[in-house]
Amino acid sequence: MTFSLHGLAVSRGIAIGRAVLVASSRADVAHYFVDASKVEAEIQRVRVARNAVTEEITRLQRDLPADAPHELAALLDVHLMLLQDEQLISGVKGWISERHYNAEWALTTQYEQIARQFDEMQDEYLRERKADLEQVVERILRHMKGVGSPVQPKAHAGRKLQSQDLLLDDTMDVPLVLVAHDISPADMLQFKQSLFAGFATDVGGRTSHTAIVARSMDIPAVVGARSASQLIKQDDWVIIDGDAGVLIVDPSPIILAEYGFKQRQGELERERLNRLRHTPAVTLDGQKIELLANIEMPEDTVGAVHTGAVGVGLFRSEFLFMGRSGRLPDEEEQYLAYRQAIEGMQGLPVTIRTVDIGSDKPLDRHTKAQETHLNPALGLRAIRWSLADPPMFLTQLRAILRAAAHGQVNLLVPMLAHASEIRQTVSLIDHARAQLDNKGQAYGPVKLGAMIEIPAAALMLKMFLRHFDFLSIGTNDLIQYTLAIDRADESVAHLYDPCHPAVLRLVADTIAECDVQGKPVSVCGEMAGDVSMTRLLLGLGLRCFSMHPSQILAVKQQVLRADTGKLKAWAQQVIHSDEPALLL
Repeated sequence: MTFSLHGLAVSRGIAIGRAVLVASSRADVAHYFVDASKVEAEIQRVRVARNAVTEEITRLQRDLPADAPHELAALLDVHLMLLQDEQLISGVKGWISERHYNAEWALTTQYEQIARQFDEMQDEYLRERKADLEQVVERILRHMKGVGSPVQPKAHAGRKLQSQDLLLDDTMDVPLVLVAHDISPADMLQFKQSLFAGFATDVGGRTSHTAIVARSMDIPAVVGARSASQLIKQDDWVIIDGDAGVLIVDPSPIILAEYGFKQRQGELERERLNRLRHTPAVTLDGQKIELLANIEMPEDTVGAVHTGAVGVGLFRSEFLFMGRSGRLPDEEEQYLAYRQAIEGMQGLPVTIRTVDIGSDKPLDRHTKAQETHLNPALGLRAIRWSLADPPMFLTQLRAILRAAAHGQVNLLVPMLAHASEIRQTVSLIDHARAQLDNKGQAYGPVKLGAMIEIPAAALMLKMFLRHFDFLSIGTNDLIQYTLAIDRADESVAHLYDPCHPAVLRLVADTIAECDVQGKPVSVCGEMAGDVSMTRLLLGLGLRCFSMHPSQILAVKQQVLRADTGKLKAWAQQVIHSDEPALLL
């Protein structure tokens, strides 16, 4: 009987095949107590498994194929770091030594305790880092059980399609799709060598590492499908619609034929988009549009250049600070990272945002968001955090200024709202330059920009533009703060609306005021990479978009088909409508 499951669309494309189910190793962990005489042996079991997993990931990293996505090396680093995490190691030892839990029980108990700390985090990206810890724990448990990687088809390998199967050529190997609770980046390395055409997981989000790697490897995927691994049976035919975030189980011949056609059309569309990589982004009426990339780590510049980005519009520097057990990167480490990104963009401009750290983005998760805040999203974060810790901020500013000697650098400041914050920030930048002068260290010029992500900032544009060379609209936070909606809260997430008239008018006013004053403005939130919003933003006068590299070609296609002159009147009609979404 045909039924469908809904999850999150994180990697485009359609996959059709037989389901291979992988159960969570934590689901069947034995719970028993061990004798005091066996405590040390039980601790040793965990230690041996952890060391073996460490060696395995190190080997995978060393043997990465040349065509492996550049994100994988960085993600494997994250897993290696988690394997050495002191809270995980000491916690497991404690459960075994003090409670006499068996090794598997101790490991899963400690995971659940740390996982609760992740769940308390407001930031979506950081909350999804729980998945990385879970993947590490799963890998240790699998090793203790002597079970290999889930991305290794065994029983299905080599099986041939019968004539009634999928109406395909009976000489083909059976296509397989993986259905699992979750899949680690290390396991995904084997995807290209396997028969799997796509995958679906119970957990995960758009910014989970599983989703990031799936996009970079161009694997059709749906994550966050909740109970998919329980509802789908082994060997069921499954359609994975990575464009819509839907799984169709046991599809009828008519549905199979329809999705087979969509699959072929999608492959042709991807080929067409790839041909646009070196095509300048110019509208039909001759307007040049800048399509920039958002990156988290210096290595991400490889993907940015590959997809034809003309620069980096947002380098989220906070990812250099996180997951380090409280040890902050020093000036030299930051300088080298920023320099690597600048050189990786091969002369194209790089916009570095100062650290967006705060109570919902703690430097060290062990501190449980540093202290208790009633509403972390409104607390000590971003520029407020930086101004509260001048030595840390000056260290970062010096590193950015030094890196600017190697290429075009723009310095972007997040979450400004007050004139006093602007004055303090400018003063500290001047102080950082003076410190470098006193040391005789070389540094380069930077253009100074501000994020418009608080309604107060959007309403004070004239004052902002007296101090800054450019503005960047962070639509994710601007929507959240304008509508008073925590998009991570499922009970109100449906009210998070990029097309709300108030949001669109703040965006439109910011673009218009920058145009009047001749100052550049970009959009760097999710709205920039949403192709359904491209025509509207062009009609409002936006000429600079910054997005995930994987979104650039699809947005470029919309740009090449647009006539901004014709879109202008329509865009004004949209933003002055009570229900703009109906006109898009």
